Amino acid sequence: MQRRLAAILAADVVGYSRLMGTDEMGTLTALKLHRRELVDSGIAEHHGRIVKTTGDGMLVEFASVVDAVGCAVSIQRSMVKRNAGVPAEKQIVFRIGINVGDIIIDGDDIFGDGVNIAARLETLCEPGGVCISRAANDQIRDKLSMAFADLGEQAVKNISRAVGVFGLTAKDIEAIPEAAIRSSAEDAATTTVRYEQEIHFCQTGDGVQLAYARVGQGHPLVKTGHWMTHIEFDFESPIWRHLYQELSREHAFFRYDARGNGLSDREVPDVTFERFVDDLEAVVDAAGIDRFALLGISQGCAVSVAYAVRHPERVSHLILLGGFAVGWKKRARTEAEKASGEAMLTLMRLGWGQENPAFRQMFTSQFIPDANKEQAPGDAARNFLANGEVEVSSLLSQVKVPTLVMHCRHDARVPFEAGRRLAAGIPGARFVPLEGRNHMMLEGEPALARFLEELRSFLASDARH
Repeated sequence: MQRRLAAILAADVVGYSRLMGTDEMGTLTALKLHRRELVDSGIAEHHGRIVKTTGDGMLVEFASVVDAVGCAVSIQRSMVKRNAGVPAEKQIVFRIGINVGDIIIDGDDIFGDGVNIAARLETLCEPGGVCISRAANDQIRDKLSMAFADLGEQAVKNISRAVGVFGLTAKDIEAIPEAAIRSSAEDAATTTVRYEQEIHFCQTGDGVQLAYARVGQGHPLVKTGHWMTHIEFDFESPIWRHLYQELSREHAFFRYDARGNGLSDREVPDVTFERFVDDLEAVVDAAGIDRFALLGISQGCAVSVAYAVRHPERVSHLILLGGFAVGWKKRARTEAEKASGEAMLTLMRLGWGQENPAFRQMFTSQFIPDANKEQAPGDAARNFLANGEVEVSSLLSQVKVPTLVMHCRHDARVPFEAGRRLAAGIPGARFVPLEGRNHMMLEGEPALARFLEELRSFLASDARH
């Protein structure tokens, strides 16, 4: 069985049992006609796949939630026209629910919470309307010219957590100008690249299950795991999505959730730097990648260095961004620097999961001071402490692969000097300063554009000293 992220559409006919009881043959004939002339062709036009039908209902998979919502709205608008002149008691009216999430693929069928939530949203939908999850609404918000009403958090059957629900009524859909639907769908089609990722799982030597993903084609590029990732939702993240989209355009791009993060095991016995290196080893072995470019970001840089020293024959290029050879705890020189790190650790232990955002705001101000509210992250303390203990200075001189080091000049979290020292310790490494102050670069900032330009040029080289 495999996992992947997908948009799931669930639909059924309102009052189907009543319609069948009143006129069985007429209902079946009308439903088949709607399917043949409207529904099936509309799904195909929006690149969907009908997974299964159940009498009056169907389950459809889309690679893009933009396509799923566009398809649903188009069908509901067309059904209003097709029902014109038909007595109310004989009209075929659909309810449609859409969710985006992780699904399990077994043959031609799909399962999982991603599917179950879509089915529950369909039952909450008004006749002739469309209900979508919060995750789906976040993805279409800037891509389609239609505004779903926020219906709040709702408890749904067999789902342990409340689900954020957004809806369009039949009247809302009817009021949307045809030109707006057409133009927004066309814009989305021309600007949105499909990122269908394969999600797999592997096990480390100490029994921890890690989740890793592949997307794109080309020479393999592996990104070392670090905290604050979730491979199921990274392509929705305002922090990571643009970077990952760019990296997967020209490469078979591999990434994984480090232990304690995302889809990987959260409750793990051992969170240490040595285990982080072992985890990278386990992932690339499980993925069957013989030789690849290796990208380390932030604390992933030290892990990448250690792996490159262990396996120089497998790393064609080494790219390090915002990294350090010595962790925050060991590089603190003054009492004030030590106290600052310990204060951050205490805040994370006590307040990270609380609704009050004050704790996370302090963290965000160091990692991404230019972030807006949507871009504020969150994670746990054990990883922070483990990365504070990093010390790979003695390994730098042993790196034998071509290396490119980049660092934002005014990085608010990891000092620029740490990046420069990292490059200076690696024989033949090239150092590129980036203009910016965000430790995790944001879409649209000049530093990210320069990073991508330098990375592409470096990876296009022949990988020889």
